[in-house]
Amino acid sequence: MQPINRPIRWGILSTGAIAAAFATALRQVTDATLLAVGSRSQASADGFAQIHNVDRAYASYVELAADPDVDVVYIASPHTAHFENTMLCLGAGKHVLCEKPFALNSTQTEQMVALAKHNGLFLMEAMWMRFIPLIVELKRRIDAGDIGQVRMVQADFGFRAPLNPNSRLFNPELAGGALLDLGVYPLAFSALLLGQPTEITSLADIGRTGVDEQSAYVLKHKDGELSTLASALRTQTSMSAWVYGTQGRIHLPKQFWRAKEMVLYRNDMEPEPIHLPYEGSGYQFEAQEVVDCLRSGQTESKVMPLGDSVSLMNTMDTIRRQWGLTFSIEAE
Repeated sequence: MQPINRPIRWGILSTGAIAAAFATALRQVTDATLLAVGSRSQASADGFAQIHNVDRAYASYVELAADPDVDVVYIASPHTAHFENTMLCLGAGKHVLCEKPFALNSTQTEQMVALAKHNGLFLMEAMWMRFIPLIVELKRRIDAGDIGQVRMVQADFGFRAPLNPNSRLFNPELAGGALLDLGVYPLAFSALLLGQPTEITSLADIGRTGVDEQSAYVLKHKDGELSTLASALRTQTSMSAWVYGTQGRIHLPKQFWRAKEMVLYRNDMEPEPIHLPYEGSGYQFEAQEVVDCLRSGQTESKVMPLGDSVSLMNTMDTIRRQWGLTFSIEAE
């Protein structure tokens, strides 16, 4: 792929809350401009464009993908549509940043990756957690051996949502449940630090709507390391993470996926608080990565490579198979 030697022109597909947050975050990105938005109705596209000062507003995703001046599209639609929308944009020659979960299953993920590679296009899962300053620093500290060899990771993401069978969270027709929406974060956190698992054991409480309302996962990794992880839609958890090493431990005390502080505990030493605040949603850091990759001619991020997205989806597939949980939309 040839480097793009000018500001990167973005399109946003869908106009929900996460699309709005991303549009705002783009203002903090160097060499980026928001050119177009696509929705399923002209009224929605026009409203979004007016709020976010977008020049072009399209009443369909097909029109957005066909715009010859759009370089890269951010897929902000519900995760049941990620595969279809990504394939549309890749097929139209657009680079793509797709929200997580990347797709519903590994079959879809592998097709997305294959088309991107065939067309010589950039593709990345929007695992924005990997790009925020504190997580970058956490990985640097661990790689530098600050807590010795990592032996165990603990992380959870759970809250108590009102039970609404028609909502995206609880509706099986919309691929609801804790795993795909929330569990992807602790699983991705574990993968960042310990790589893909060699063994997976999981349990879920399947609620009356037919989706996992809470679930827990124990992963074993290649050198015997363990990850103990959980997610929940009807249970408030600590939303924190611990990383335990042979010479110390690190605590991310709240909302670890968007953390601005952590505490490093070295054996027999005073705790070391580490603060790395940032403004806004944090989406600007993943957007900057996309821009930097396109301007340097890379079709894949070294921070969030496609192999990691495939591995993460394989893990979630294995977990759902252990529960016998499938979604009717996967058969379409």
